[in-house]
Amino acid sequence: MKSCENPGQPLNGDEALSINGVSGGLGKSQDLQIRTGNTYQKVVTWDDHSLMVRGKRVLILSGEMHPWRLPVPSLWIDVFEKIKALGFTAVSFYVHWGMVEYAKDDFNFDGFLSLEPFFEAAKKTGLYLIARPGPYINAETTGGGTPGWGTRVPGAWRTTNQTYLNAMEAYVRKISQILAPAQITNGGPLILVQVENEFSYCFQSPNCPVPWPQPGYMQRLEDLMREEGIIVPTTTNEVQFTSNNYAPGSGPGQVDIRGYDNYPLSFICNATSTWPDNKLPTNLWAKNHLISGGNPNSIMEAQAGAQGRWGWFSTDDCATFIGSSFERVFYKNYVSFSTTIMNLYMMYGGTNWGGLASPATITSYDYGSPIKENRLLTREKYSELKLLAQFLLVSPAYLTTKPLNQVPVNTVNGSTFTNNPLLATTQLADVVGNKTVFWIVRHNAYNSLDNSAYKLQIPTSRGNFSVPTLQGSLSLNGRDSKIHVSDYDIGGDSTVLYSSGEIFTWNKFSPKTIVVIHGFPGEIHETAFLIPTSSKIEVKQIQGSALQNLSITSDIITINYQIPTTASQTIISISSNFQVIIVNRNTAFDFWVPTWDNGSAIVKSPYLIRSASLDGTGTLALRGDLNQTEVSAEVFANDDVQGVSFNGKSVEVTRSSYGSLRFDLRTSSDLKVELPDLERLDWKYIDGLPEVKDGFDDGKWTDANLTNSTNPRKPTTPTSLYASDYGYHTGNILWRGHFVATGNEGNFTAEVQGGGAFSASVYIDDKQIAFFGGIYNVAAVNLTGVAPALKVGSKHVITIVQDHMGLEQNYGPGGDLHKIPRGILNYHFSGSNTSVTWKVTGNLGGEYYLDRTRGPLNEGGLYTERQGFHQPGVDTSTWNAGSPLEGLKEPGVRFYYSTFNLDIPTNLDVPISFNFANNTANSVTYRALLFVNGWQFGKFVPEGILNHRGVNTVALELWVMQEMGAKVEGFKLVADGVVESGLGDQRSPNLTNKSDLQMGFLLRERDVFDTSTVDSVNRVAKYVVVISWSDSGSTIVINAKPKNLLLNEGHTSNGAAGTALIIVCFGGFIVLFLQRRREQKSATRPSWLFLTYTIFTILSWLLTLTALAYTFAVTNQTSGQFIDETIAAQFQHTAYPLDNWTPGTWTRALLDLPLTSATDASYLRGWLRAIDGWKWNLIPMFLIGLVVAVLSVKVCLADRKVSRTYKA
Repeated sequence: MKSCENPGQPLNGDEALSINGVSGGLGKSQDLQIRTGNTYQKVVTWDDHSLMVRGKRVLILSGEMHPWRLPVPSLWIDVFEKIKALGFTAVSFYVHWGMVEYAKDDFNFDGFLSLEPFFEAAKKTGLYLIARPGPYINAETTGGGTPGWGTRVPGAWRTTNQTYLNAMEAYVRKISQILAPAQITNGGPLILVQVENEFSYCFQSPNCPVPWPQPGYMQRLEDLMREEGIIVPTTTNEVQFTSNNYAPGSGPGQVDIRGYDNYPLSFICNATSTWPDNKLPTNLWAKNHLISGGNPNSIMEAQAGAQGRWGWFSTDDCATFIGSSFERVFYKNYVSFSTTIMNLYMMYGGTNWGGLASPATITSYDYGSPIKENRLLTREKYSELKLLAQFLLVSPAYLTTKPLNQVPVNTVNGSTFTNNPLLATTQLADVVGNKTVFWIVRHNAYNSLDNSAYKLQIPTSRGNFSVPTLQGSLSLNGRDSKIHVSDYDIGGDSTVLYSSGEIFTWNKFSPKTIVVIHGFPGEIHETAFLIPTSSKIEVKQIQGSALQNLSITSDIITINYQIPTTASQTIISISSNFQVIIVNRNTAFDFWVPTWDNGSAIVKSPYLIRSASLDGTGTLALRGDLNQTEVSAEVFANDDVQGVSFNGKSVEVTRSSYGSLRFDLRTSSDLKVELPDLERLDWKYIDGLPEVKDGFDDGKWTDANLTNSTNPRKPTTPTSLYASDYGYHTGNILWRGHFVATGNEGNFTAEVQGGGAFSASVYIDDKQIAFFGGIYNVAAVNLTGVAPALKVGSKHVITIVQDHMGLEQNYGPGGDLHKIPRGILNYHFSGSNTSVTWKVTGNLGGEYYLDRTRGPLNEGGLYTERQGFHQPGVDTSTWNAGSPLEGLKEPGVRFYYSTFNLDIPTNLDVPISFNFANNTANSVTYRALLFVNGWQFGKFVPEGILNHRGVNTVALELWVMQEMGAKVEGFKLVADGVVESGLGDQRSPNLTNKSDLQMGFLLRERDVFDTSTVDSVNRVAKYVVVISWSDSGSTIVINAKPKNLLLNEGHTSNGAAGTALIIVCFGGFIVLFLQRRREQKSATRPSWLFLTYTIFTILSWLLTLTALAYTFAVTNQTSGQFIDETIAAQFQHTAYPLDNWTPGTWTRALLDLPLTSATDASYLRGWLRAIDGWKWNLIPMFLIGLVVAVLSVKVCLADRKVSRTYKA
């Protein structure tokens, strides 16, 4: 039985209520008040038990996933299918305001930032969506998801301060416009929208610097969303579950459904075996009912892990700390509170690639989640979660339960739940059906490691029982909880009278009902069934040996069994149409329950079953993944299932004695891959810090000359040296301070702030005088170094290189923590008041970043990033040969570059990581930035960023701080796992997805500031490297420069026209001036200068004529050429080899292709206009030159005639 129907049906009939507020009452169902809240629809309704979709109760088991932390849209469905396979019904997601509006009113929802593919993947998978668009999201991301330009908006954020309301309105409207069509009322998967995020308390209490709470602000957010079409219910997530600020009925700012967060074990993962006392919440249902009694109990963020920290603990530590035992204790505790909306944060964490992370948060956002950063399912907590989710999914009575004892205890009104006082129990009853009861048992001291024996004392419809009744005792071993059931319906005519063994799933197949029960190996359990007397009862143990004892009394059949200690399973037949499967917990991990429109099956197969469907021939088509070369599998289903296929291939099946279909699955390969040795690549390098070299020109950098700042921390330097004041909010920031020495300079001190775990280096001229290597909880530091001896009046430059580790999260209104500056807070020379003039640079373009494909947070301000050398296709022929394993012998930055090929079969999902060896011999201080195909990533790089079937570019930026230098001790490609995937063509991102491996045309610093010259325009064909387009569902990547570039129209026309312009115009001014002076002295004969000018004017005109003829002739010869896509596909990432081209004809040919990026097409059209403009400027220059040449000759002839007359 499923509690969740497939989302995505449009409104029918009168389901839409009037937008003008004319309500349509739904009345009562089962004497329960069904609510539609403040929304304008009745598709999604609720009461105090659960959510309902089209009148049907649904269990919302949701997992958090952020699409922008996996910037490969074609992989989103892979994660969705793994979430669906658990038995989960929804996905919750944040939208990152700061990424999509990096500059005010400049929205970018293209490529991986587009949400439409996310919506489509959810709808295809059959998952609901919960949108959490902020504006503030926290999420351990820079600024908590707010844009960097917000640091310059005065006044308090997340309040009714008008400057903030003005700042956020465009975003809220825009994102609401994007979300509205995806609502379930429009046929989409979106069922809930959260307003704000964790908006529970002021930054400072009790003396809050802003009015608190902020109902006016919350109401404004809701009004904006409603105005733009959001009509599904709104929610909130109180970080303090006792807060009632915006609960339904509280007045302005109230949401429809109140939710809250719960992170009971906090975020310190280094103590992996220590659970502090008194951290298990026991009153969540009671508190929520008191605050918001008409709402279902909704935990919008239930802890599923924690983020890793720089230099402290890893995500694997967090996966252990918040592991399967945590799930058994805490999640079953949430079940005891009748929690019917629960979202796990995170289900899939992804990666803090580029500058996504908040300070001190590591690049991996794996979060210790059930699904790993690399999408592998190797954590036990994933499988443990499946046991609970699948049970709840087939327990519709749970959706109308209430805890009869609101606090877990062992004794109520003199009656005990168990005979062991060390245990506590919650009696969770279905108060609508008045039948089923769930008994949640745990240790009274939740963190106990004791092994406790007990008997369960429970009342049932057939009397009271002390379970087990036949023999033995139940046991609770350490950090564990059990969900026992009584009067549990399994299909109408059969009931589980009671069961201490935990139910995984059940299904009423034709002709038999199957119940799957699990427990820990060796445990004694007992289950009693009520079977219709019409059934012929004949209990037989068909397979295995778990059955210990048996009792048949009237229609009550009781089996007492011991959970198998091996991977074997026990099959017990109760009657001809009723079977029980008993397995231990680890074996239960291999069971899956795929569903389709009109049916479902129980499948036993290791690793993953994604989906199933039944064709008209009785063949069950399974899709799944294999991480072993050969496995045995089994299907329990209706008898009309006669055959099985797996990933499109038929398999040979045999029918077992108990009716299942058994078969073997084999992979098509040995699941082994060969990866290139990074240490043996042909590495090239260049200096990555030329800024410290003599003669470096920073004339195009931003002048750091603002004398005022809107930042709450007023600058304590003569001009603001806050990076955000100049539009730089990510990556490395470089400062250059120019000064004239007084001769008295002693030590130089600079207070630099970059956020937790940042680093900084200080140079005077080309010598590093101070550095800071970084500590995870140190955000600012004073750096002092000895200035070299400086001569009076000599000019020098201070260069400061610093990390920008992200803006702080503004977790409480009134703090405006996101405005804490990054940059130089103070500086001075001891012994001298030397005046310093500063320049600053960061990522190329700042807020108006150029790389629209990879987004605003991909690159920082180091020289090679500004030049675009991290992109594929860079010409390194003039670079030095050298490896990062050789490193530097002194402080500095070095940029290493190489390429390698991968050839991984399309049916294999092979997550690949770049592993750096730890330097254990010496304590060295360096930082490394890794770029793969132009994307800045951490150790793990997903397919789609990494090209699994073609050429890859890898670049490593090594920033060394210590005097002795540093090197990378080891650098290897590692396959994290090899899985034969059933996702098929959906998971081939570099071949099928238009927004993957789409490098884009990018003008870099060497071009963008020189657009007034024709040379920069024509660098399109020389330096800009890769473009991709789609044809028949495939993507092709090609260099922007063809192999045979005949003529550069710009250079030819510019050379000719420029020469003519100089000779005709500027030369003419000088000559005419001198000639005029000569005439004033009564000289009548033309001067030799004027004669020379006339000759050169004629020559320049001939030059222009020649260039005109040559340019148009060659252009016409190559016009009409096209790019052969078949050939281009064979030369990806290399120069296109066919035909001869000019930049103009090549650009036209590119524009004739179906480009995947509108931005690329726009750039190309602009460049083509410029190229054509330079070409056509030859015609007016030719005409001007002709006129001037004729006039000059005419003057010479006239003067010569006058001269002859004078002589005569």
